[in-house]
Amino acid sequence: MMVRLAAKNAPRVLPGSLITLRRKCGKASCRCVAGEPHESPALSYSVAGRTKMLTLRPEEVPAVARAVARYKKAMGELEAEARGELEDLVAAVQARRKSQGR
Repeated sequence: MMVRLAAKNAPRVLPGSLITLRRKCGKASCRCVAGEPHESPALSYSVAGRTKMLTLRPEEVPAVARAVARYKKAMGELEAEARGELEDLVAAVQARRKSQGR
């Protein structure tokens, strides 16, 4: 049931990066003592300049990965559009100044 619920409420866009947290639990008889740490997927994101991490269930990873990819694509497109607009504005202002004899 959790898989269907996660898919039903899948996020459309998410800022951040998917990471894998690796840590040792501290139990003397655990496999992580020998160097094989426990791993869990997480979303790393920033809020007001502070890095936050949200651990994820394995079934949530595909939807989160798609949402992060959509966010990065949208930001890249927006950045390209903004750079083009800036170049146009700079050219217009320089042309105006040149025609005014500055």
